Amino acid sequence: MRGDSRCDFPGGGPGYTAVLDTPFIDSLLLRAFRFRTRGFLKMEDDAGAMPPVPRAGAGYLYLHVPFCEVLCPFCSFHRVQHNHGLARAYFHSLREEVRRYHAAGFKFTGAYFGGGTPTTEPGELVETIALVRELFGISNVSVETNPKDLRPAILEPLRAAGVTRLSVGVQSFDDRLLQDMERFEKYGSSAQVQAQIQAVAGFFPTLNIDMIFNQPHQSLESLERDIAIIRGLGANQVSFYPLMSAHTVQRRMVDAMGAPDRRRLGQFYRAILAGLKGDFTPSSAWCFTRHGHGIDEYIIEADHYVGVGSGAFSFLDGTLYATTFSLQTYERRIAGGLTGITSRHRLSEGDVMRYSLLMKMFSLRLDRAWAERHYGPRFFRRVWGELRTLEWLGAARRDPTGWQLTERGMYWLLLMMSAFFESVSDYRDAMRAHVHDELHEADTICVPSTPGAAKTPV
Repeated sequence: MRGDSRCDFPGGGPGYTAVLDTPFIDSLLLRAFRFRTRGFLKMEDDAGAMPPVPRAGAGYLYLHVPFCEVLCPFCSFHRVQHNHGLARAYFHSLREEVRRYHAAGFKFTGAYFGGGTPTTEPGELVETIALVRELFGISNVSVETNPKDLRPAILEPLRAAGVTRLSVGVQSFDDRLLQDMERFEKYGSSAQVQAQIQAVAGFFPTLNIDMIFNQPHQSLESLERDIAIIRGLGANQVSFYPLMSAHTVQRRMVDAMGAPDRRRLGQFYRAILAGLKGDFTPSSAWCFTRHGHGIDEYIIEADHYVGVGSGAFSFLDGTLYATTFSLQTYERRIAGGLTGITSRHRLSEGDVMRYSLLMKMFSLRLDRAWAERHYGPRFFRRVWGELRTLEWLGAARRDPTGWQLTERGMYWLLLMMSAFFESVSDYRDAMRAHVHDELHEADTICVPSTPGAAKTPV
């Protein structure tokens, strides 16, 4: 969305047009956003005691499983090379931490298993899902996976365990880009991945495909082919993420994949909106659901959430918590009766409200009644400048019950959320640097591939 192109926006009235955003406005808004949210991740040490049960009631439970078979060069999430022995011990600690939150009186409406790749240990995963559902009565369970694990031996136990949303990390259907990401050899070609997805369509209430756009060697034609393929597959949800990485990962990524051109983001995003229209409707600025609404990411769905496991985040009553990024420390803390939390930051009242505004507008709408119920009239005094700016720029439209994001606003909120997640990734990278030797050792642990065989990396 560059230059002076024009387009119609929802709710603009007959003949309403507006000049689309320019790189200058993009840059100005991002600088202002980073300035206003600069204090979000100023973490301080935490002893790891159980945080207070939130006043607002039930939230979401996020469970982080850091193990992956392939460590993709673009990924900034907390992940280590999969090893069966390490993973089994980790899941044991994970379940114990879940029990601890239940004993403390926490309640959850849904659970999200992310990573990493939770399905690297399907048996342990199913046991953990069963525990979560038994303790909290949860009916919505989302699990991330990769194309290689779209097999009946893995999926049938997950469906029986109560999984309602499966999210498959595809990233692209372009074989060249899959090779760039070092996924082609491990997870198969575009044709193979398409066949696997078609075979499991309808297996779960929600089948989501995760895609990445603005990859270094991605062309507009390649992106449009991806969109056309998605429209023809049986998946009923797709999430299109712009390429986001920590700054240190970006430097390493250049050697493996090349450097992305951020000036193309608007053009690519416009192609996504146009290409999905008719079959898919947006539920957030980067998630689209076919013929209705589905479960989105927990950070968007929930006003507050608890993250368990190594490298997880929680947001409770205005305080952000982070767990240890050391697997060894995590297991010791759980064995010692603590949580995995090692740092926290109490956001100011203004930062809490700006965070809520970001999440609500990213999910396309801010309801006045919701804001007044949670914060009272002071909410609008605190974020008046942000709301007026969104209105003035044509990014949001006020109606009798709140503010609705426009297509222009969707693009700018995508940029803001990307900047937010990149700052989180920078924090992750800094924390992983503290335990670099341990994580490197975990990534290179060797175990026998078969009884009596020579040791090979896993």
